Amino acid sequence: MEDAGIPREQALLELGTQLNALLSSARAFTAEAAADFTPAVSGASFQVLQWLHAVGATRSTRVAEALAMDRSALSRLLQPLTQARLVEAYPDPSDGRVTIYALTKDARKKMDRALANKGNRFSERLHGWSSTEISQLAGLLARLNDASGG
Repeated sequence: MEDAGIPREQALLELGTQLNALLSSARAFTAEAAADFTPAVSGASFQVLQWLHAVGATRSTRVAEALAMDRSALSRLLQPLTQARLVEAYPDPSDGRVTIYALTKDARKKMDRALANKGNRFSERLHGWSSTEISQLAGLLARLNDASGG
């Protein structure tokens, strides 16, 4: 479907360029938030902490699936997070052979601050945008995410 006289291929290339720029910015914001969280936390570890913050206590297999991460790689990330007392591990009450992971109270507070700072950085980029423009962008991104199956 063509409109506004722009060839579809050119429009798709521009979309790809802009999405790559957005993803790069998001990774940079995440790296900054990870560094602010605590110096020992890598970007990948921060993603695990952020996911546990959003979802709550859960099995490592669920975290690995959600983050498209190998379970052994996740285990290598969880071990130092547990030793640093950012994550607690305890047996699953329904199956003692399984371990549940959750943020510690201190890590939850730190994550609240880190995510607020990350959100503020993103909000700065939307300064001057109307609520309608933000809503339109959110709707278009939701449509793109729904179409990708994610």
